Amino acid sequence: MKDLLSLIVTSLVTKPEAVSIDEQTAEGNVDLNLTVDPTDMGLIIGKGGQTIRAIRKLLTVRAIAENVRVNLQLTEPAGEPGAVNQESSKQANA
Repeated sequence: MKDLLSLIVTSLVTKPEAVSIDEQTAEGNVDLNLTVDPTDMGLIIGKGGQTIRAIRKLLTVRAIAENVRVNLQLTEPAGEPGAVNQESSKQANA
């Protein structure tokens, strides 16, 4: 499962070296935790979430073939630009 996700994601992002996938398998469940460079988050999510939904559907098709359940979690990397913007807006309001 991890290999399929890696193939899909690295072909979409501008910084494939920053892609990190953590896979946990237990009792017929596969949990995948995907982290990408903050600048690539929009590419992975897509307009209205279309890209991430399509990735999840592809993983679900593979999971059905392997008779497991899959869960994909997209995590925000540390140092997300949004966190900096929120902090600077708090300082501006003070």
